[in-house]
Amino acid sequence: MNITVWNEYRHEKENPAVAGIYPDGIHHAIAGFLQEAGHTVTTATLDEEEHGLSQEVLERTDVLLWWGHKAHDEVKEETAEAVKQRVLDGMGLIVLHSGHFSKVFQKLMGTTCDLKWREADDRERMWVVDPSHPITEGLGPYIEIEKEEMYGEHFDIPAPDELIFISWFEGGEVFRSGAAFKRGRGRIFYFRPGHETYPTYYHKDVQKVIKNAVKWVKNTDTSRPVYGNAAPIEHISKK
Repeated sequence: MNITVWNEYRHEKENPAVAGIYPDGIHHAIAGFLQEAGHTVTTATLDEEEHGLSQEVLERTDVLLWWGHKAHDEVKEETAEAVKQRVLDGMGLIVLHSGHFSKVFQKLMGTTCDLKWREADDRERMWVVDPSHPITEGLGPYIEIEKEEMYGEHFDIPAPDELIFISWFEGGEVFRSGAAFKRGRGRIFYFRPGHETYPTYYHKDVQKVIKNAVKWVKNTDTSRPVYGNAAPIEHISKK
């Protein structure tokens, strides 16, 4: 599988605390465990030419992972549209944590994707609510994360095609933390954990979810619909 991990890559360069957790960037931390799982993984970042997502890169990408936070507005409209089109055409997309506010996710959801949030070292318990789903393979009934940023409802997204995880936070909030969607020929998975000041992407169960998710969102060569003016399949009698 050809995977591209896209990361804004600003916090790691500007915040020593984040650099201490992810010295090579969040993208390389994620790429590392996906490479260990046997995938071909490349990375791309905001400040590269075309944000590292040229049409050539997108065409050869089976699954794109997206992490962004403080510079959503700097992503060019044409790049966001190109990613959206590739998803509609069958590329898998995994949107991580604060990528809910990315242009790509908002375009595909058609909503603001807004929510409540708090940075207070909340404990997070992420419950599996669809234990039959392939993304939950190898997990127990919940994932416990010692400290994370809180995201709380209401999460302004369309009703998911499949809801896989719901989080409870120490402060009392809940959140739809694992939501799956289909758009066109593409599959999308939104996965909540991953604030930059916590070592969440080293958590083995978080890694397991992402490894399961890349397999689930990959297109399996489904047929392409034919649109436009169509000749009749059966003879149309003229009376």
